[in-house]
Amino acid sequence: MRILMLGLDNAGKTTILYKLKLGKAKNTVPTVGFNVETIKYKNLIMHTWDIGGQERIRALWRHYFSGTDALIYVVDSADQSRLSDAKNELLKVISDKELAGCYIAVLANKQDLPNALTPTELIDQMGLKELTSHNWCVIPTVAINGTGLTEALSWISTNALS
Repeated sequence: MRILMLGLDNAGKTTILYKLKLGKAKNTVPTVGFNVETIKYKNLIMHTWDIGGQERIRALWRHYFSGTDALIYVVDSADQSRLSDAKNELLKVISDKELAGCYIAVLANKQDLPNALTPTELIDQMGLKELTSHNWCVIPTVAINGTGLTEALSWISTNALS
């Protein structure tokens, strides 16, 4: 499977990637470009692309869309000031014909921080209930300790094999 991991800068994408790959969090720096790792989960081999989320890099995201089976969209659920940006970028991305039919796992990351939105609040504020073009879910996560990451892989695996 080809998995694309997107989200605004500082959402936790690279921390998630290496927590899944290495089983531990490692110190990361803002991604300029991309990281790619192969993650094995149950009977799936997932080639996971973590693309930088800085504003100037987002225009390049579309170059990675082709062949994507699932999108992991990471949201810093404690950064409510940028939630509308996160929403707008997600809607822009999933409207691309290259991502038609891909599964979308929205990770409500940083659940351990004060004022983090719950998954239900995130669904409401990002208008995800209106998203009928894709099969999606929202999973609460804490990248640094791995909370919710297995659930995300399980959801992708279950949907990919059904």
